[in-house]
Parts: sequence; structure tokens; C-alpha cells
Amino acid sequence: MNDISSYVQTHKERFINELIELLKIPSISADSAYKKDVLNTAEAVKDSLLKAGCEHVEVCETAGYPIVYGEKMIDPNLPTVLVYGHYDVQPPDPLDLWHSPPFEPVIKATELHPDGAIFARGACDDKGQMYMHVKAMEFMTANQELPCNVKFMIEGEEEVGSENLGVFVKANQEKLKNDVILISDTGMIARDVPSITTGLRGLSYVEVEVTGPNRDLHSGLYGGAVANPINVLTKMIASLHDENKHITIPGFYDKVEELGAEERAEMAKAPFSLEAYQKALDIDAVYGEEGYTTNERNSIRPTLDVNGIWGGYTGEGAKTVIASKAYAKISMRLVPHQDWNEITDLFKSHFESIAPAGVTVKVTPHHGGQGYVTPINNIGYQAASKAYEQTFGTTPIPQRSGGSIPIVSLFEEELGSKTILMGFGLDSDAIHSPNEHFGVWNYLKGIETIPWFYKYFTELYQQ
Repeated sequence: MNDISSYVQTHKERFINELIELLKIPSISADSAYKKDVLNTAEAVKDSLLKAGCEHVEVCETAGYPIVYGEKMIDPNLPTVLVYGHYDVQPPDPLDLWHSPPFEPVIKATELHPDGAIFARGACDDKGQMYMHVKAMEFMTANQELPCNVKFMIEGEEEVGSENLGVFVKANQEKLKNDVILISDTGMIARDVPSITTGLRGLSYVEVEVTGPNRDLHSGLYGGAVANPINVLTKMIASLHDENKHITIPGFYDKVEELGAEERAEMAKAPFSLEAYQKALDIDAVYGEEGYTTNERNSIRPTLDVNGIWGGYTGEGAKTVIASKAYAKISMRLVPHQDWNEITDLFKSHFESIAPAGVTVKVTPHHGGQGYVTPINNIGYQAASKAYEQTFGTTPIPQRSGGSIPIVSLFEEELGSKTILMGFGLDSDAIHSPNEHFGVWNYLKGIETIPWFYKYFTELYQQ
């Protein structure tokens, strides 16, 4: 497989242009106005898998957006790698903070990406990283280098909770049977410090509604005499953390695993500059739960954050009104052993209990998922480590991620196989934010590295 690097260099302009065309399609699964675009993206993914060498590809209908399934089975006695990714993207809002239109990709050099980065919604999460696998497949089939069987499962609802993927997985266990699941929807520490994600946080996502009077009221005539839902909501939210930034929901920490000093010391070996971290975010101090480092707070500790809050008049100028309702969207990132359904119930019970007289509270759960940890002593991790060593020239660091891929725990439960998370993005790539981007170097390096995983996994499997 020594010619993979030259193959990537020979075809890099085409690889980049193909990704750019995919990024132009606004496949926003959260907004029904983009339904046609999401469906068009599924067809584009299907076509790319066929061109890459899959012998069978289908667009599988679900109750929501379809799942693109592809496969190339060369020998039933060889192992099977199942590649998972998603073709849907986050909404691009707020649009005024983008330096270029989110669905008009441009390549610009940055301090961390001197070779250029592709700026577009979905560039890193997850179209760019998903498409690395398509191009790696192209290389292996075009050069007779595919050492085992491969299946692809690319969905269109990851950004809205993957509800229908779970149904699909449960109904298609034989179709999806595999020996390891490979995902690139995470990141690595730095270009010169590769890492493999060994843990993901779970997620509970809810929406809350606080209702006061039966209509919006004149703040002069009624102010001070009735409960203001916006005032009440902000006070309730503020009470969810104590002075040590500890979440105050009773029972919230009951199942949280406290990592030992040895494991925390291993985590601390990953290079990290607090000064650079603050500079990149343009903040003068970090914030979080007392007793933990920044890297521990965003990976091995649970969190509760308000993702959106609204109510009353927010237009231009002034309108003196007491709103009838106030709303907020709240997400809780969970660590392994915390069950997202239990946490959702605990949140609902607690939030309703702290509502003062004069308002009513409604809590609507949206979606969630369990946390996940993969051991570093299985052959999937070992194969990934050897692949990074081959192309980066250094051993990758195992690292727990603060993000969530809720479907991963279901994969193990339903399919009985471990997931290996080979991410090539950087934390600075602004996923879910304005000006999302993905380094051209990272994109090409992923295409170069992935085939080595197949090679080493097959060899370790056969030992």
C-alpha cells in the first residue's frame, strides 16, 4: 500500500472539488424547508459510493430521511468493516457571523491550516470526514488493495438525534453484521499530535416552557403585580448550578464515574496550552466545575448548558411588555454510566418542582443518547494506532471526547461490535458554529491513513 500517498497527491484536486460540490448542497435536517436538498444529498452519496467501487448501494427509506447503504463483500471468511457517517448538517445560523456564505465553499489559509482550509457548513462535521472514507474506498478498489469486506451506512438525521437510524439498525442486524465499526466524526489534538477518541459523552436534550398570564401584558399596568415568565425562567436556570459550578439536580451525579489519579495523570499528558485555548476563544478566563482541569471538564465530567433562550419582544426598538411565555433549550452532556432517560426524568422532576407560584412549567424531551468508552486493548484500536503511526510517524494519544454520537452505544448493543473513532478534524474547526472549516491537509491525510486501518485490522483479525 506504499502508493497511497502518491495516489492522493495525483488526485487531490479532484478529491477537493468533489467535496466542495457535496458541501454546496444545504442538507439541513432540522429544517423541513431543506427536505429536497437533504434527499438530493443522499442521492449524491449513493453515486459517490458506486463510483468508489461498492458493488451494491441503495437508498433505504425510513420514517424520516433515508439511510444510504453500500457494500463490497469480497470473501465471507475475511472480516467486515462497517463505516458510519452522516450527510446532514447543522443549521448555519447566525448567518451574519459567517465570513463567506455557508453553502458557497471557499478555501482560505489559516494559522493552523497553512495549506488552506475549506470553509463551509458540514466541511468537518461530517461531510468532509465521511467523504474521506469514500475516497479511501476508491483507492483500495482501484488498486486492488481492499483486504477485507466493507459496508457503508451513511444517515441523514444525525444532527437531529438519529431516531430512525436506531429503528433501521434493529431491523437490519444481518445486513449490518460486522467485525468493527469505523467512524470519523471526531477530532485529533493537533496536526502533529494525532489522537484516537476512546470515549464519548452521552446527551439529554430538552426544551422548557414557562407560562404566566394568558396573554402579553403592558409592563406599566401589570409590572410588579404578576410573575414575569422571563424573569422566572432565568432565575430557575441560574439555580441549576451552585457557586462551585456543580449541577444542583438531585441524583444527577449518582452514577458518575470518578476517574482515578492514574487515569487523570495519563489524560494530562496530552499537550494543552491554557493561554492558547483562551486566545483562540477570545476569553480572559476559563470557567467550570471546581476541582477539575479544562480538559477534564469538557470530557470526563457531565455538564448542563442553555443552548437557546427566548420570549417577549426582541425586535427593533422598544416594546414595554410582560411576555406570556418564555422558552429555553437545554442540553446535558453525560458521562458513561449516566442513563440519558434517567437524567431527563430527573431534570423534568426538578425543574417542575422549583417553579414558583404564578407560573406553570412544561418540559419537553427532544432526544438523547448514552455515553461510550472503547478499550485500547482491542484489535480495532490497535489497528487504528498502527495506521496513524504509518502516516503521521508518531503514536496517537488515546483521548476522551466531550462530544456525543448517541448512536454508538446502540451499535454495540444491537450489533455486538466495538466502534473505532478515527477523527481528523481539530477543535478549532468551528463545527456547529459560523465559519466551520476543515483543513485540506487533514482531509487528504485522512484519505491516506484510512486504508492502513483496513490492512492492519485484517492482519490482526487473522492472527
